[in-house]
Amino acid sequence: MSLLMILDYAGVAVFAATGALAASRKELDFIGFLFFAAVTGSGGGTVRDLILGRPVFWVMDPAYILICVATGAFVFFTATYVESRYKLLLWLDAIGLAAYCVLGAAKGMAATGSPTIAIVTGVMTATLGGVLRDVLANEQSVLLRPEIYITSALAGAGAFTAVHMMGQPLIVSAGFGVVISFALRGGALHYGWTLPRYMSRPGRPPEEALKSGKRKKRR
Repeated sequence: MSLLMILDYAGVAVFAATGALAASRKELDFIGFLFFAAVTGSGGGTVRDLILGRPVFWVMDPAYILICVATGAFVFFTATYVESRYKLLLWLDAIGLAAYCVLGAAKGMAATGSPTIAIVTGVMTATLGGVLRDVLANEQSVLLRPEIYITSALAGAGAFTAVHMMGQPLIVSAGFGVVISFALRGGALHYGWTLPRYMSRPGRPPEEALKSGKRKKRR
């Protein structure tokens, strides 16, 4: 089994677990757990493959769906024993993010040979599953939380791509990308790291802006 396949299986399992944990927070039934696990585990990779014009990975290898189902079932019977499910969800998501940003970048590089596309597919693979999970669970999207998220996927995919372009072995470039991504995301969770936010005066309410526009037209 290749390193990329191990990362792929691990990423799917970890993201599926975060989806099932989100289902546990919403107190869904068994099928709800399986659905959340499957969507979260396969969402980012599915969009990646469709954009690259490749066969969707879980269609070519149904083992991925079985991993999602098994993970969802496992979480259904064990989540009640986890004291802080939300904290576990965040850390598992950080692990999945680190693995998937490297995997997505590697697949993008293999399909196109473009470093730019590799980084884009790395970020896409790592983040879309979590976005879909939060939307389905009606929780604040990871995109809107203040701590670093997309940036860690971008850094991990970029680090992998840069080291890979230097001619380093796959295990070295992949390990470097995973460590960089997890370090950034882990630091954000533990220390509250954030990027500088846009600062400006508050925008005017829509009604006031429309009235102002009408007055200008009259003049």
